[in-house]
Formats: sequence, structure tokens, C-alpha cells
Amino acid sequence: MIQLTIIRIEGYGQWTLTLGSDREAQLQMLQARIYHDVQRLFSERESIVFFNRFDEYFAITNGLGVDDHLHIQHELTKLYDNMLMSMTIGAGKTAFEANLNAYRTRKEGRMLDGNSRIFGSVQPQADVAQIMHIDIDSSAKVGNWLSPYELTALVMKIYSRLAEEFLKHDSLAFFLGGDNVMVISNGMSKEQADVVLKKVTAGNDIKLNCGIGIGKTGRRAAEAATKALDTIRDLREEGKIQTIYEIQCP
Repeated sequence: MIQLTIIRIEGYGQWTLTLGSDREAQLQMLQARIYHDVQRLFSERESIVFFNRFDEYFAITNGLGVDDHLHIQHELTKLYDNMLMSMTIGAGKTAFEANLNAYRTRKEGRMLDGNSRIFGSVQPQADVAQIMHIDIDSSAKVGNWLSPYELTALVMKIYSRLAEEFLKHDSLAFFLGGDNVMVISNGMSKEQADVVLKKVTAGNDIKLNCGIGIGKTGRRAAEAATKALDTIRDLREEGKIQTIYEIQCP
């Protein structure tokens, strides 16, 4: 089981209109600050946060209870007292199932703490997270024949395909920047991942590397996934080509 928490800025669209037309630079700076603080507060509790939209985030929160969420909510309120933020907690065998359970709980209005707008249910048995860290093999070389914007367009196209294909396996993909994507992939095997990567890159010269990390918490799984991706690079320097590598935290 994996536990996800969806963090949302409530009424964000309407609030932005109060800033006038010359607001875009202010909003970009504000969104960067909010993400920094949300990531910091959850990371301190062995969790990791991904952008869903700039007013919404997904966090892997295995091991976090209501009190942990209340503390984070309290800290965010102190930092952004003019904003209303909510959290919705869901768990499932896969990331998509956890997302659906959180979504349904929110629609039904089941609150764990009304004052702080925390919805959902906490699952003590949510004790495993699996993350895939994917990047483009030798993307710097690709940049030799594509301009910076063309390279970005290619990366976003690949991300879109990855998100679409992984969703068929109840896994959720998030773009990290650069040429990096992380996938919350509980329930998927290396063989299934290999099929997805080959399908996404079929018909072009792009190759993808995939480090798989498994851990009790989101932060530990992400660390293991990145270590696995680094291992692929190290093996390549030794002349050993391996596109998928898995590490499990003890």
C-alpha cells in the first residue's frame, strides 16, 4: 500500500485576479516559494512532493499521520496567511488507486480535521513506495542537433507519452525539469517498465534510462531510484549497457 496526499491552494484562480493584470511575474515568484516550502516541510518527514499543477501538489506520505499533516498545514498557514490550503489523503495498492481514493473522499467531504481542511483517511499499512527515475540517454548529444527550445519540445513530448502509457498501469508520472521524469509506480515490474520505454521511443533515435527505487517512504524510494539511475551511468562508463536498474532500500 502507498499513501498519497494531494495539497491544493483553494480559490487560487479567483485570488490571482485581485492582483491586477500585471501579476504574472509576482505569481511565478510566489509559486516557486510555495513549492519550496511545501517540499521542505514534507521532506523533513521523509516524504517527497511532485508538481501536479502550480496550485496543486502530490506527496508520497507513507508513515505520516493526521498530526504530521496538521503541523505542516500550520507552518504553511504561518507563511501564507492570505491563502487557504487543503490536504486530501488517500491510500491504495497503486498510485492511481490512492489518487482515486483521495479524490472520492474529497468529493464526499470526509474531513479528518475541519479547521485545517484535511480530508481523507490515514492508512498505517501504507509502507512501500516504488519510484522510477527516467531520463534521456545522452541528452547533451541530442542538444548538438536540436536548439534549446526544440529539445524542450521533444522532452515534453516524451513526458506526455510516458504519462499516458504509465497511467495504463495505474502509475503516475511527474516532470522534474531538464530531461527527468519520476513515476510513482507501485505494482509495476521491470519488464513492464521496459515495454513502456520501448513503446514511447519506438520510431526515433531516443533511448531512455530508468532507475527503479523501492523504499518504505517516498524520500527513500526517490533516493534509491536516483542511485539506480546513477548506477546505469557508471556501468555505461565501464562499457556495460543496461537501461533499467533497480535498488531496494533495506
